Amino acid sequence: MKLKIIKDSNPLMRNPSAEVPLPLSNEDRELLDAMLEHLKLSQDEDYAKKHNIRAGVGLAAVQVGILKRMFVVYYHDEEGKEISYQIVNPKIIETSVKKCALSGGEGCLSVDEPHEGLTHRYFKINMEAFDALQNKKIHIVARGYDAVVLQHEYDHLDGKFFYDRIDKNNPMKQLDGEVLL
Repeated sequence: MKLKIIKDSNPLMRNPSAEVPLPLSNEDRELLDAMLEHLKLSQDEDYAKKHNIRAGVGLAAVQVGILKRMFVVYYHDEEGKEISYQIVNPKIIETSVKKCALSGGEGCLSVDEPHEGLTHRYFKINMEAFDALQNKKIHIVARGYDAVVLQHEYDHLDGKFFYDRIDKNNPMKQLDGEVLL
């Protein structure tokens, strides 16, 4: 399945995504598999250069034109451990008071223009979802970078972009007690 990433200028991207019926249909599983494969290939420098695609660590279904509450995540953490999910119908059930932001800012496969500034996120989140990779309901406790990635993709499901969270008047303003990652 060949995926085409749509851009933030597409009005579809601002629409909320619909809940996904469980058990997953074959079509939804195939889409999740194709999205995960896209992320893996995007992180292969030779493949990405040859096919002119940008490296990404997350991809929401809406970014390929499907308004369903699904996203995939794939990357290796600081210790080299593989982080990989096919998230369906996520719910953030708890957040920390402490906030964080990536010091270099966030990027997005659907956003070509640079948006400088700090994207304020919760440092810790608890998320419940169905993970198609494990084929079961899961509970994720994520902190720091892991929490940022999950919140970034979760925002897409509600029609939001990372740059919506940047203070337009003072883009580099750090919140009190905020951790820069």
